[in-house]
Amino acid sequence: MISCERSASPPLGLLPLPETLRARLNECDSLPSLPAAAARVLMLARHPDASLVDYAEAIEKDPALTLRLLSLANSGYYSRGGVESHTCREAVSRLGLDTTLATVMSFALTRVSTSALGLDHLWQRAIIAALAARHLAARLCPQQAGVLFTVSLLQDIGVLAAIALDEQDYRQLIASSEGHDSLVAAEHALYGCDHASIGGWLADSWGLPVHLARGIASSHGDLDDSSPEALCLRLSGPIADAWLSRSPARALFRLLHRFETLGDALPVSLASLLEEAQENLPDMAKLLDITAPPIYDNHALLEEAQQHLFRQALALSARLDIQEAELEALRQRQTELEQRSRRDDLTGLANRAWLEAQLKERFRLCQEQGRTLSVVFIDLDHFKKLNDRYGHVLGDRVLENFAATLQESVREGDLAGRYGGEEFLVILPDERVEGAMAMAERLTQQLSSRPMAHADGVPLHVSVSIGIACLDDAEFRSARELIDAADQSMYRVKREGRDGTATFIETT
Repeated sequence: MISCERSASPPLGLLPLPETLRARLNECDSLPSLPAAAARVLMLARHPDASLVDYAEAIEKDPALTLRLLSLANSGYYSRGGVESHTCREAVSRLGLDTTLATVMSFALTRVSTSALGLDHLWQRAIIAALAARHLAARLCPQQAGVLFTVSLLQDIGVLAAIALDEQDYRQLIASSEGHDSLVAAEHALYGCDHASIGGWLADSWGLPVHLARGIASSHGDLDDSSPEALCLRLSGPIADAWLSRSPARALFRLLHRFETLGDALPVSLASLLEEAQENLPDMAKLLDITAPPIYDNHALLEEAQQHLFRQALALSARLDIQEAELEALRQRQTELEQRSRRDDLTGLANRAWLEAQLKERFRLCQEQGRTLSVVFIDLDHFKKLNDRYGHVLGDRVLENFAATLQESVREGDLAGRYGGEEFLVILPDERVEGAMAMAERLTQQLSSRPMAHADGVPLHVSVSIGIACLDDAEFRSARELIDAADQSMYRVKREGRDGTATFIETT
């Protein structure tokens, strides 16, 4: 990662930040930085004579970014059923420089922010806003469609800087805000400006072209007396907010009212805008590797909103309440499905894929922040013999009861899961070997006093072989090596007669 040099003063047309805030930002060492490929593309963006070949060569140095660019170029919106793009140069040529820059920046930032900071909602808002701005611009100012797509996609990057500056306080600010407008008002009270202004400063510090930084800074302004370009940009955020609202029909009602008050200045069908956005959202979400925003029946929602707009009746309010309940149920269902994809069906613990993904992320954070963690690898002794003797139904019952016992033995914040078969894994953040040993001792004590099943009225107890590895034990280069170290320690216990615990230090 490299950080671009920060400007000493704002470019022409970019309002200066309050002095205290600007000084704090200049001194902040944890502001988001850009990967090398993105930084190279930004350098090219500052040179008007840079060719498509120059952009393609800069992007090709990052294979993941190249794949994302090709994926977007071959999506339904851009390919229009034409010949498939096979090279980075072909993709850049099809997308155009503005969309290429937007893709590079957003993919670079989501790689840094989404998993580490939990900002999926931020990027969901960004892609809806970008698609909305592009649709509006195609009808109001076609020559600016690419630029407005880019600016709308990046309009909330100031949130990343605010989190870097005041993570705990700012997250509380987000949690307590009822919506985006409420968040902006709270930011003005806290900083003397909003995150759009901070985003403009951040974009300038990275070296984005001045017109993009200026657009980001002004993206949350008023709609009154706006130019067509400003209208497209400043409407894109409210459209995204309506889409993501907990009450989308009512939010669309307010949006329809805004469209109506703008009259001839906005000759755009909200229905066609929502339909085009919905069609392109899955590809955009896949491109940025984020969870796609919820998909609604936009025609039904708009019809409901229009009735509300014209009738304003109590009967309609009741229907909206019912629809909100249904949408909430759909949201809960979506959440349940996401949770289920992370869980082992039999035991209810985390599954192997989620364990490995979480360990990889926590391993990275430990390396960056100088923290530690321990991994506990557990294998049920003689489980195959038990399965063969008593059958799979009883074997499954043993696994279920063992999982419940294991969950009782870990702390809040630890992650226990089924790694496969009769193997289990526990991730203990910020825990050294001694703490992991204490957890293993709690588990073995519970197993000695609690049968995992009964066969013909006879209680069946199981023992376990446990291996422990801690980041402090050796120079581990990856999460995989840490798991392997715990696994080796567990097999040492197996070789020495089972029913025990060994650490990687002892094993080596």
